Amino acid sequence: MLASMPHAFEVVGLAAGSQADVLAEQASRFHPQAVAIAQSDLGSDLDASIAAASTEVLCGTDSLVRLVDHVDCDCVVSAVVGADGLLATLRAVEQGRRVALANKEALVIAGSLLMPLARKTGATIIPVDSEHSAIFQALQAGRPREMRRIYLTASGGPFRTFSVEAMKTITVEDALNHPTWDMGPKITIDSATMMNKALEVVEARWLFDSDPDQIEVVIHPESVIHSVVEFCDGSLIAQLGTPDMRTPIQYALTYPDRWPCPSERLDFAKLRQLSLEPPDLERFPALQLGYEAAKRGGTAGAVLNAANEAAVHLFREGTIQYGEIARQVERALVQHDFIASPTLDDLLTADRWARREVTRCVAC
Repeated sequence: MLASMPHAFEVVGLAAGSQADVLAEQASRFHPQAVAIAQSDLGSDLDASIAAASTEVLCGTDSLVRLVDHVDCDCVVSAVVGADGLLATLRAVEQGRRVALANKEALVIAGSLLMPLARKTGATIIPVDSEHSAIFQALQAGRPREMRRIYLTASGGPFRTFSVEAMKTITVEDALNHPTWDMGPKITIDSATMMNKALEVVEARWLFDSDPDQIEVVIHPESVIHSVVEFCDGSLIAQLGTPDMRTPIQYALTYPDRWPCPSERLDFAKLRQLSLEPPDLERFPALQLGYEAAKRGGTAGAVLNAANEAAVHLFREGTIQYGEIARQVERALVQHDFIASPTLDDLLTADRWARREVTRCVAC
């Protein structure tokens, strides 16, 4: 996307977890000041690959935070999957940067710290998730105090029409076959269990300073209505478009302006229907866990996210079955030592505990 707007943006920093070859190719194309790679043993190979680009290589688990400190930029795009993006996102907010936030886990884990910090430092957080971008855009039609309800849409994933009995036989291959979006394996499995929507409920609670009871999840298989805001006068403002992540990514980068985007245009003449239905909490118990974590606050979000990451990893390895993912997360939420007003250390401790506890319980 940035390659199509070379005169509008300068890339000064790039990061990756372990895909050194992709990072090297991008560094050669954009010539950033520095790149970061989390997997330390790949640092020397990466350094050799981009030596001609005069780009500094940072490596190690703390390299994301060091990258934010190292480069002078106007906007930080936080798109790391999972808890690994938390500390770098916090550092960018601490510095008062504009953050295009695709790492929903940062708010799920530490929304109680991140949002007050943003208000203190003047940092601007623009959501990149298609649903939260839609809410953000719809809210431009009124004042925050005029918002009555948020309708958070969900595709329903690949198992929307499965019976409870059929869901007992779901395999990893089944869960990785999403009907609409092309995403990474962890996010795709979260979509299948609807844990992604549970995390998004918590994210919306913090991002839009809303009560969890104001957030309603609606199944919308066509993925055309990306979310809806209802205002106090009964008006409903929705953001619609083709399911293409280039649109919310670009909006986060260009806000408050709108620029032409290469995404496919929505053709109303080809639309046959826009269906909406409530979610089935019996088949998708993970969603209820998201509401519980949003209402409790404190360390609940950190445990929800960490237990899910551990359970999804075990499912992908074939250690547990699909239905066990939500059960392991629920058990961790019930059993953890809840702290209502946690520090960052408390949240990181809760994160580590939940991962260990899920792994320990499964191994028993």
